[in-house]
Amino acid sequence: MDEPPAAPGGEEAARPEAVLPDDDLQVFLKALASGTRQKLFAHFADGEELTVGEVAERAGLGPSTTSEHLAVLRRGGLLQSTRSGKLVRYRADKEGIAELLGQLHSYLRSPSGARDTS
Repeated sequence: MDEPPAAPGGEEAARPEAVLPDDDLQVFLKALASGTRQKLFAHFADGEELTVGEVAERAGLGPSTTSEHLAVLRRGGLLQSTRSGKLVRYRADKEGIAELLGQLHSYLRSPSGARDTS
C-alpha cells in the first residue's frame, strides 16, 4: 500500500480527505495554543470576575498585552465579559467551554471521512 508523501521536516502531509474542526473549535484551540493565555486563563479557575488591570497586575504583564490576550480568550469561547461603565470584567465561560470540549471530543473520536465538509 502506498503511503502519503512526507512533508518537509519529516512530518506526514495532510490527507486530502482529512476534515478540519469547525471555525469555533479552531478559534478555541488557537486561544489555548499560547502558554501566556493558558497562564492568564488560570486566574479565572476559581470563578473570579477580574478586570484587565487586575489580571495584568497578577500576571506581571502590561495592560495592553493582557487586554489583547483576554480578547483572544473571549473570542475562543473561554471567557465572557461584561461592561460596567469604563470597566470590563472577565469570567470563565463554563457553558461555552463545556460545549467546545464536547465538540473537540466528537472531532477526535470520529473518523475523518465520517464528517460532512459542506
